[in-house]
This record gives sequence, C-alpha cells and structure tokens, in this order.
Amino acid sequence: MTETATATSPEATFEQHALRGRFNAAFFRVMDPYMERNLRSRKQQLFAGLPREVVEIGPGVGANLRYLPSGSTLVAIEPNRYMHGRLIEAAQRRGVRLDLRERMAEQTDIPDSSVDSVISSLVLCSVHDPAAVLAEVRRILRPGGTFRFLEHVVAAPGTTTRLAQRLLRRPWAWTFEGCSCERDLEQSVRAAGFATVTVERYRVHTPFLPFNTHIAGIARA
Repeated sequence: MTETATATSPEATFEQHALRGRFNAAFFRVMDPYMERNLRSRKQQLFAGLPREVVEIGPGVGANLRYLPSGSTLVAIEPNRYMHGRLIEAAQRRGVRLDLRERMAEQTDIPDSSVDSVISSLVLCSVHDPAAVLAEVRRILRPGGTFRFLEHVVAAPGTTTRLAQRLLRRPWAWTFEGCSCERDLEQSVRAAGFATVTVERYRVHTPFLPFNTHIAGIARA
C-alpha cells in the first residue's frame, strides 16, 4: 500500500531542478548495486532490528528499503519529487507501506516524541542546515529512540582525499544538488544534544575520491 502526502511551507522549500533532479534519480538507481556492495556490511549492522515503522530523512530512490521487513511502514521525508516515482516503485516491490511526504528535513511536521527510529544515509551532506535537521530528529524521537546514520564526511587535513574534496567541491555540489563533501558531520551529531552517540569511522574505496571518508553510528535520544 502506498500513500502520498504533499506539504510545503514558505519556511521549508526545495528547489526542484528538472535536469539535476532527473539525473540524480537515474544515477542513484543505476549505481545502487555498486553502492550497496560497498556499504552493505555496515548497513546490515546499523539497520538490524529496526521497528515496524521508521522515519527516513531523504530516502531518495529507496536504497534502504531492503533493510525493512515486508509489511513495515516507511515515513519518507523526501522533498525531491524526481525521486518519488522510483521510490514508490521500490516500496511496492519490497512490500513496504510508504507514507511519502514532500517536505524538508528541517520541518517534518511529525508530532513531538512520536517516533522510535529515524534513519539517514548519505543525506546530511546535502540538507540546508544539518544542525536544524538533527534538532528535528531529536524532537520527533521518543526518549530512548534511535537515530541511525551513515554519511560521507570531510577527510583529515593534508590528505589526498581532503585535497580532492576542496578542488571538486563546487562541481560536486552542483551535480549532486547541494551535496557538500566538506562537512564534519560527526561533530554535528555529537553537538546535537543526544543522550548517547556512538560513531565508527571508515573508508570506502571508489573512484569517487571525495566520497571515500565515511562515518556510521547510532545516536540515542
């Protein structure tokens, strides 16, 4: 079963770009097997034991639906409508009920303390305001609820990866609709006021050098 709800406000808007939107929807669909091969082991650990209803910030074309059991519900906060068609198809294929909301992650419109788990992967790099998104995640989580995240982050100063991130930051951000490869997202999560935060740092080895430095972790409200 698929439900689609659209809500926007003057304070929370997303620039729909036909060229980049269609490119990114197709790119992430085509690259899904390759990215899954690189990230599978950590996603399996990170998303093990998710509850029957999960909120995902920026699910894109549905790369994480495979980690939800059939019959579960995904509340999908996805402002980029060019992702919606493939996301809906993926949910139907996986047997996941989709509550799709065209909203910014800074303003989900979900009630306070009403959610057991929020997930994100490769999303905080591209939101307008990571601190505001993390505050929103804290607001909607019940006490003891978990925010499970997997993100690519800024590399250490003086490394080849850091140089590549600096040199490619503008074309990278334009191509991937605002994605920054220079954010210290570990520090952002640790500063967001969660009760506990555990983080694993690691590298993936791909030709997309700015993408190679990653974190995965769980923050508990």
